[in-house]
Amino acid sequence: MRHPAPFAIAALALAFTFAAHAEPQPIKRVEPVYPVEAARAGTSGFVEIEYTIDAAGKVANVSVVNARPARTFETAAVKAVKQWQFAPGAGGRGKVRLDFTL
Repeated sequence: MRHPAPFAIAALALAFTFAAHAEPQPIKRVEPVYPVEAARAGTSGFVEIEYTIDAAGKVANVSVVNARPARTFETAAVKAVKQWQFAPGAGGRGKVRLDFTL
């Protein structure tokens, strides 16, 4: 009986580790609407959001972790992420950075 090479086992273990800790991917992702005032002013920025995914795959408990500039893109970002959907049973927590650039 032939045994797998040690490096093959290590590569397989490493791949499993990355897969086990990967962020859940949405099956429906709604992009945020660029705020009109920010577009007129030529403002760019980002919003970092944390959220939970319930057993049905819906987003809950959305919170802004960081945003630049403050009070510019948060509403649009939260509204978009609340519409995302994940596979049922995905569960868990997620974090995303949404960049707003013209």
